[in-house]
Amino acid sequence: MTERVKADSLVTLHYRVATADGVELIATFGTTPAVLQLGSGELAPPLEQCLIDLPVGEHHTFLLDAQQAFGPHNPELQQRIARAELPANAEVELHSLIEFAAPNGDKFAGLVRELDNDSALIDFNHPLAGKAIRFEVEIIGLL
Repeated sequence: MTERVKADSLVTLHYRVATADGVELIATFGTTPAVLQLGSGELAPPLEQCLIDLPVGEHHTFLLDAQQAFGPHNPELQQRIARAELPANAEVELHSLIEFAAPNGDKFAGLVRELDNDSALIDFNHPLAGKAIRFEVEIIGLL
């Protein structure tokens, strides 16, 4: 009987994440396969869900709309921040990621969407929010 991926499996796989229109974001095909512990946050939960119950040896492609993948882009998660209030060590450039510290010490990142002499518009949405995703996987083995 063929082994199947479970919610807590340690999986060896090849995978590719691309936008629905074909812009490749990350891929392991043609290189060393990835080893991921499901349920640990190494892979986004919507992508992990695609793997559950797949048998070893299978190759699948999933098309996820924005709602299934990383959710819609939320304009309320964009904030204009004065340059003086940005982290001192941040390299502030258009389309760069800036890391911020929450009051509880957690770290989170925002993307610089607009920049002027006084402020930056920071987008705290997931970079893939609002985008449909193509997720291709080949399950190599379970450890």
